[in-house]
Amino acid sequence: MAPQGSQAELEFGGPLGAAALLLLLPATMFHLLLVARSGPARLLGPPPYLPELEELWRPWALLLCLTWLGLQAALYLLPARKVAEGQELKDKSRLRYPINGNPIYDFFLGRELNPRICSFDFKYFCELRPGLIGWALHLTSVETDWEQTALSHPLCNPQVLINLALLMQEAELRGSPSLAMWLVNGFQLLYVGDALWHEEAVLTTMDIIHDGFGFMLAFGDLAWVPFTYSLQAQFLLYHPEPLGLPLASVICLINAVGYYIFRGANSQKNTFRKNPSDPRVADLETISTATGRRLLVSGWWGMVRHPNYLGDLIMALAWSLPCGVSHLLPYFYLLYFTALLVHREARDEQQCLQKYGLAWHAYCQRVPYRIVPYIY
Repeated sequence: MAPQGSQAELEFGGPLGAAALLLLLPATMFHLLLVARSGPARLLGPPPYLPELEELWRPWALLLCLTWLGLQAALYLLPARKVAEGQELKDKSRLRYPINGNPIYDFFLGRELNPRICSFDFKYFCELRPGLIGWALHLTSVETDWEQTALSHPLCNPQVLINLALLMQEAELRGSPSLAMWLVNGFQLLYVGDALWHEEAVLTTMDIIHDGFGFMLAFGDLAWVPFTYSLQAQFLLYHPEPLGLPLASVICLINAVGYYIFRGANSQKNTFRKNPSDPRVADLETISTATGRRLLVSGWWGMVRHPNYLGDLIMALAWSLPCGVSHLLPYFYLLYFTALLVHREARDEQQCLQKYGLAWHAYCQRVPYRIVPYIY
């Protein structure tokens, strides 16, 4: 623990790094959207054209977005819903910052930990709903019976509308969706369905417990996720990729392995947190800490310190493989996600060291690998 009155360590490169990311993240998002639609589709090259201002501003699109977000906010506030108790926060209400915080840094990371109006929690709302649903607001030119059915559920189905719309647009252009497009849609539907089925688990994530609600999370939830996580489907619409059944089967196997690791690790962790005496986790070996909590050192969490990250990365690879290997652009998600998880793992390591002290050192000796066994 830092001494009382000491300044909290700044993350993301402090004010200078935050200022750079404020410009770099939106610029990267627009770059990806432009090059995905171009013939060369060069990830590292300049976009072939810059759109006119009238192409970037459509009042009906803004109205649709605001209407959709308003609908989701109304559904979020419905009384007939399950209420889950979140993890106890370190400071109960706010992140700990120096008394004179830099305004750019505070704007990027967020000073308010859990901004609320009555029972409406802005951060929790944005973490899954608009971020996943925003995936649906990029291409909604094709309206189907499936879309009408999707509106009846506030969470699961709307998230994948963008991929479905891209799939149906490909069917219009080429007579039927390609096998590659079906795989991308199926993989991401599974991932999103899993996230929403286990929505309560988001209450234990770093985003909810530690990070403030600033530009980083707001932009990530409302813009970055819907416009970059659909990059493979956008690429396939403009750059069709033939895919045979043997290779498709191998890619499905890769995704299945990743999902098995991802779901198994997360389920084991959540079960242990809820009830360490549960028969499914009662026999797992643990290390006691001064806080009263115990650290798992067997099962999935005895293999590496972040087995869920390993599963995530394997699935990210499977999402990109249907796009072939002739372009780097579809693999942007894998490259970005690798950097994100390595950075997040480093932040988590620092926090756990401060929280658990010697017990964390003992855990690291027992489980030396962070994400990938025998490599990292």
